[in-house]
Amino acid sequence: MGRLIARRSVSRVVAGEVRARADSIAVEEPLELRVGGVPLAVTMRTPGHDVELAHGFLHTEGVIGTADDIRFARYCDSFDDAGRNTYNVLDLTLAPHVPPPRTGVERNFYTTSSCGVCGKASLDAVRTKTRYSPANDTTTIAYEVLAALPDALRERQQVFDRTGGLHAAGLFTPSGDLLVVREDVGRHNAVDKVIGWALLNGHVPARGLILIVSGRTSFELAQKVVMAGIPVLGAVSAPSSLAIDLAAESGLTLAGFIRNGNLNVYSRPDRVTT
Repeated sequence: MGRLIARRSVSRVVAGEVRARADSIAVEEPLELRVGGVPLAVTMRTPGHDVELAHGFLHTEGVIGTADDIRFARYCDSFDDAGRNTYNVLDLTLAPHVPPPRTGVERNFYTTSSCGVCGKASLDAVRTKTRYSPANDTTTIAYEVLAALPDALRERQQVFDRTGGLHAAGLFTPSGDLLVVREDVGRHNAVDKVIGWALLNGHVPARGLILIVSGRTSFELAQKVVMAGIPVLGAVSAPSSLAIDLAAESGLTLAGFIRNGNLNVYSRPDRVTT
């Protein structure tokens, strides 16, 4: 937890009385991704699982298709005033057969933790064609299982329990077994970390799996899920109109407002059985 949680002094007001106390705060730091020494993107993230984040990001942007497409990942050129490595610059070396990222992948050198699409050269650059379409995936999940998954995800949000300040994403089987959960200040980073884990552990294409996210579903999150071949995406909150459109076009089952045993299914409801 050392790099995930920071302590800060706060003034807490309780029933009109001010009390000084120390509070646990989620850490947010920049991560610069380089490919072959060339800067590609900067994202604000919660430190940890950076190699997964990099693999997931490059996969969902269409740069790589398998873990073998990256030969090396190393931290470099990032030191504080005391000469200590901050681990905030990660350089990736692609395999010889992998072409370098196209210009449209560049995010004008900065993305915020709330919107991973900001800075995209064009909408066309976002609508990357997937290598693993979920359209023909025959996976089904029982309504009761899907409705319970956000609670199962919440139970495993360790840093959220301490800080209350992180998003989460978790990858499940149709029977409700959890494979991996990742937390981050950016919802798109949490999804990239999960997809990066799946890529590194031989689960991409992620046929037969379900991704659950703790917040809302944006276009970019739906796009990342489609890129990884995940057939079902569920969220605690609402989807955007573009997320619904992309899910319908791609054959992705998109569920939202999964709360208190209820849920809405916006596309491909045939995968949710009752």
